Amino acid sequence: MRIGQGYDVHRLEPGRPLVLAGVKISHDRGPLAHSDGDVLLHAICDALLGAAGLGDIGLCFPDSDQAYRGISSRLLLQRVAEMLRVEGFELVNLDATVIAEAPKLSPYRSEMEANIAADLKTGPGQINIKATTTEGLGFTGDNSGIAAQAICLIQRAGFDPTSLASPL
Repeated sequence: MRIGQGYDVHRLEPGRPLVLAGVKISHDRGPLAHSDGDVLLHAICDALLGAAGLGDIGLCFPDSDQAYRGISSRLLLQRVAEMLRVEGFELVNLDATVIAEAPKLSPYRSEMEANIAADLKTGPGQINIKATTTEGLGFTGDNSGIAAQAICLIQRAGFDPTSLASPL
């Protein structure tokens, strides 16, 4: 079993679309980014890649490569999921938090979780998304930026953790 963590942040600019986990969120600002700027999926990709020892999103999908300009981060997550499968890993669980003062994300949470579960080809019960504010403090508090952090647990496909239990 292996643990990975990821973090991403983007500047928010007026008039740009805000997309989180592939869901278009109603907001007057969106991220300035090479891809679609989906901070949630970027943090998740980094957590998964780190857990598997496969580097990070910048190494696997560099912003210097024009092939990734404007790309949907759902496609990146699907590619990361395939990389993990090739390496023989499967997801145990994923927990992530979006950090933003606005907008409120609770109306979008189930759709975001469903998209992530679909992209990772896993059950929705293995995905948990939360949102929090910074009470008006810092770049997320003044609405000039958005951040996300994620943590995951992966294991070798077919691994039975009860096989490690020793009899008492």
